[in-house]
Amino acid sequence: MFILELTYTAELERIDEALAQHVRWLESHYAAGTFLASGRKVPRDGGVILAVGQDRAEIEALVATDPFVRLGLTRYRVTEFLATVTAPALEAYRQQLAA
Repeated sequence: MFILELTYTAELERIDEALAQHVRWLESHYAAGTFLASGRKVPRDGGVILAVGQDRAEIEALVATDPFVRLGLTRYRVTEFLATVTAPALEAYRQQLAA
């Protein structure tokens, strides 16, 4: 599982101008089953996405397709972790430690 942390590198006015494109991008990855949750950080200086994927390279390639990235409006920090404990609603995403 991955935590994708966005940090805006542009003014909020430019972020808001590209927001509809970013939301369409998010929706496509929710439909594909890659994204589980997302939202703005407080204060509004970026966002966070909870994602699933095969490996870090796949997720980093996906991040590069975000309109915010292509337009130079944000940078991402990708953190991979093993979700060994989950709420019941996320049980399908529970992971096991390697033996």
